[in-house]
Amino acid sequence: MDIKQKSSSTDDSVGIVETKYYTYPDKIKLESGIEFGPITIAYETCGQLNEAGNNAILLLHALSGDAHVAGYNSPEDKKPGWWDSMIGPGKAFDTNKYFIVCSNVLGGCKGTTGPSSINPETGKPYALSFPVVTIEDMVNVQKILIDYLGIKSLLSVAGGSMGGMQAMEWVIHYPEFVKSAIVIASTSKLSAQGIAFNAVGRTAIISDSNWNDGNYYESEPPANGLSIARMIGHITYLSEESMHKKFGRKLQDKTSPDYNFNVDFQVESYLQHQGQSFVDRFDANSYLYITKAMDYFDLPSKYGSLALAFRQTRSKFLVVSFSSDWLFPPEQSKDVVKALMNTDKDVAYCAIESNCGHDAFLIEKDHQTRIINSFLKDISETNLSRV
Repeated sequence: MDIKQKSSSTDDSVGIVETKYYTYPDKIKLESGIEFGPITIAYETCGQLNEAGNNAILLLHALSGDAHVAGYNSPEDKKPGWWDSMIGPGKAFDTNKYFIVCSNVLGGCKGTTGPSSINPETGKPYALSFPVVTIEDMVNVQKILIDYLGIKSLLSVAGGSMGGMQAMEWVIHYPEFVKSAIVIASTSKLSAQGIAFNAVGRTAIISDSNWNDGNYYESEPPANGLSIARMIGHITYLSEESMHKKFGRKLQDKTSPDYNFNVDFQVESYLQHQGQSFVDRFDANSYLYITKAMDYFDLPSKYGSLALAFRQTRSKFLVVSFSSDWLFPPEQSKDVVKALMNTDKDVAYCAIESNCGHDAFLIEKDHQTRIINSFLKDISETNLSRV
């Protein structure tokens, strides 16, 4: 168990969580056909794995996430993990009942092998010699970790946005291993609009004079390009209503405009802050690789139809959407639900009213907690009673 007590933590916190690393020494065959390895996987766990090894839940992060899903990495940390409100004793993912696992995805920059990692053959960062990876590749690497941890089956796989994409790949590729899937604010294929936003973000990075064909690790990084990419992406995570409610047309620290091209409005200042803070914690090349993996995600095309994609799955499904999510709108979640129903799968669908946009899956704690608690209780009664 990777949890230690944090003196200032509340009763429902998981406390201090240690990031651990496992290196798979061999090569794996990527979806592109390329063989790649070795691969280091950064991961964190909360709770205890039971003797049967079947109370584990794998949480899957979105584009800018990482393995640090809950608690704090040190007593000095001011900010907890990215889904902290949902994980801990009595929370949606109750660590008194479940063994929670979260890992950084293949191609990431928070401990798992990616373009910023050192290529053992050259002693230098992979940069653009790192192979293009897919959501399927990320899932196959996660399976290696799950086997290493001694987990005999997954009670559930759960994630929002790109995490939901991974959850769907999990149940398709490992149908006997996964008992349930929680797919939140996600889609079975990235839309043309989604691809377009990703393309503009990548162009901003590549156009930065510091990008240097990805070989910037010993010099200045393409900070301006990555910041702009994040600003563009962040707009898609919000809704018009939430932006209006939070910012409106309010000026930043002034009563009248300056009539120049400096920051006048609060929303401008907010986006600049989001862009800069992202530069401080993320690698530009990883942004290129991960957004490209999302672009390639297309279950209907890959399997012939969405119904065919789910035909062999054995999991129970919970699909959740949010009314103001215009990046992955509710209609795309309903497409997943219809395909599951058409193949006689056990699926529950919840449409949550929210003005928080795509980011609602990180914000709307109360609704999701009630829904997920009920769903996991049913899954647990069916599967854990057989221990």
